[in-house]
Amino acid sequence: MSSDRRNDPPVADTVPGLARVALSSLWHTTEWAVGSYAKAGLRLAQAATSVDAATKLADDVQHVVRDALGLNDLEERVKDAVPDGPMTDAVASAMSRVPSRRSPASEPESPDDQLLRRGEELMKRSRDVYDHEDAHPAYSRILDELAPDEARILRLLFEDGPQPAVDVRTGGPIGLVSSELIAPGLSMIGARAGLRYVDRVPAYLNNLYRVGMVWFSRETLHDSHRYQVIEAQPDVLAAAKSVRFAKIIRRSIHLTPFGEDFCKASLGLHARAGGVFPVHQSPKDEESGSPPAL
Repeated sequence: MSSDRRNDPPVADTVPGLARVALSSLWHTTEWAVGSYAKAGLRLAQAATSVDAATKLADDVQHVVRDALGLNDLEERVKDAVPDGPMTDAVASAMSRVPSRRSPASEPESPDDQLLRRGEELMKRSRDVYDHEDAHPAYSRILDELAPDEARILRLLFEDGPQPAVDVRTGGPIGLVSSELIAPGLSMIGARAGLRYVDRVPAYLNNLYRVGMVWFSRETLHDSHRYQVIEAQPDVLAAAKSVRFAKIIRRSIHLTPFGEDFCKASLGLHARAGGVFPVHQSPKDEESGSPPAL
């Protein structure tokens, strides 16, 4: 026997540390009931004089703990509790042979597999009657895609209701056959919402349309005076004078139901004015137009 071997502590000296680890694990395990302690005590006694018995005990404990509690750190706990020696080596050897509950490393998921897995998770949540969401999961992403001026536009639409807009097109006899669009989607939204970059209104409206916040109706609003104010604005007059004959088409801009809920959930606008706000029309295929051209 080598000198290193003679310096190792007796196998029996390592039993108390292993006993604390094993019995602690067994206490939290649903697989082994109270009646198993007598058997466990006998096995610990056998492990005190036999490395093979200690190896088998550590192997069984690891299986039970992993299956019941999902623990994978038993080896580290044994090393902390038991001095270096035959018992520790036996436990480490047994642990190396026990398959982990964790899935082995696999190839990265393909985009199609990721979509399928996420879709399956979503369907699973759809069947869970206890699953609850306070707000639509897309709202967080949409907030990252909006400019401050676009939030002001949403506030204007939410608090003041649908906004009038006009298109300037060619008119006259030729316009009856083929009308050309001169200036689309002119409105007072920039001034009324107090935007910092008024010249970006068409881009802002396009983005709000893209994320489903607003829609563009071919229907006019009941208050014709609001259109008269727009038609007297310099940009509308300049567009009308750019052609020999011009005609003005009246439109309106509304929040979608998705946009209204977003304003309530994400911008906190529902708490103002006692929660009473103007009503927006719901989009309809035959009425919904395209966003203003850039």
